[in-house]
Amino acid sequence: MQIWIIRIVFTLFGAALGFIIGDVIGGVIGFFATIILVGIDLSIPRPLLRDLFACFAGLTFGLIVAGLIIYIIRATTGAISPTLTGGIVLSCAYVGTMIVYRRRDAFALFSLTTHGIQSKSPTIKVLDTSVIIDGRILDICQTGFIDGVFVIPRFVLNELQHIADSSDLLRRNKGRRGFEILRLMQNNPDIDVEVTEEDFPEVPEVDAKLIHLAQEIGAKIITNDFNLNKVAELQGVTVLNINELANSVRPVVVAGEVIQVRVLREGKEPNQGVGYLDDGTMVIVEYGRQYVGQTIDAIVTQTLQTTAGRMIFTRTKTDEMDTDEPEDVRSYSRSWPRKPDGSSSY
Repeated sequence: MQIWIIRIVFTLFGAALGFIIGDVIGGVIGFFATIILVGIDLSIPRPLLRDLFACFAGLTFGLIVAGLIIYIIRATTGAISPTLTGGIVLSCAYVGTMIVYRRRDAFALFSLTTHGIQSKSPTIKVLDTSVIIDGRILDICQTGFIDGVFVIPRFVLNELQHIADSSDLLRRNKGRRGFEILRLMQNNPDIDVEVTEEDFPEVPEVDAKLIHLAQEIGAKIITNDFNLNKVAELQGVTVLNINELANSVRPVVVAGEVIQVRVLREGKEPNQGVGYLDDGTMVIVEYGRQYVGQTIDAIVTQTLQTTAGRMIFTRTKTDEMDTDEPEDVRSYSRSWPRKPDGSSSY
């Protein structure tokens, strides 16, 4: 919206300037001239605009350096030949243009987006392959909880292409789903997506490339990869983990609270049933085996957070003493078997 306001103001300014210079005819010429310029702006792809801006910035930088060098030489020697002047100008202009152009993503002085020119800020986020395939990033962006510029490195697209070309049907479907998610994000006018060509040939691993890129442009990494999360944090890169976000927004239940759960199958322990909440949280229902296939009210007894997620332990509202199950079996049923790392045996 902001960029269109700028374009409209520019068009009106061109018409007004033409009217001042050449009366009505000048106003008409100025109006159509600015319309043509806006049309050229719309027809040029954003990556090309970014490249043109990088070339212009590098050329300007090179000319400034050349001017300083020529000024110093004149101040010290009193004169400088036209040939030397031309050589200095051409050399500095070329070197400046090439330096800024080749490192345009690393400099990231400005990000040309559908909302205009935005200065570099911590709102830049780099997406890795896992979070693209997962797909929830699209829904989160559409809600507006995460904003800014979402950068997709070329090496991530290459990895996604490799997955989409896999002979394994499951991996192939995941890769194609990832490309579909990116297409939907790019087509959404409220989501700023940019593809960067920045690469690090000396670094073979994609995860290491992501960390290097995030460090260079001051970005955050969005991922579902637990290992990448920890390695990036050790190197001082801020990481946004979609799984951690999902765990954070799950409903909080406390002991004694009554919840509704559909018992889907029997548990591993005697007389237990197992169900799931809408968000995928596993619910263990003591004395719930007889309710398999039914939706019941269960009383929360405790919750357990493991590396695999959250588990909720409940019992049916029916008085557990009504069961003919021996006391030693009931006690055994209430003792949840856990592995040394705290995870369950389910």
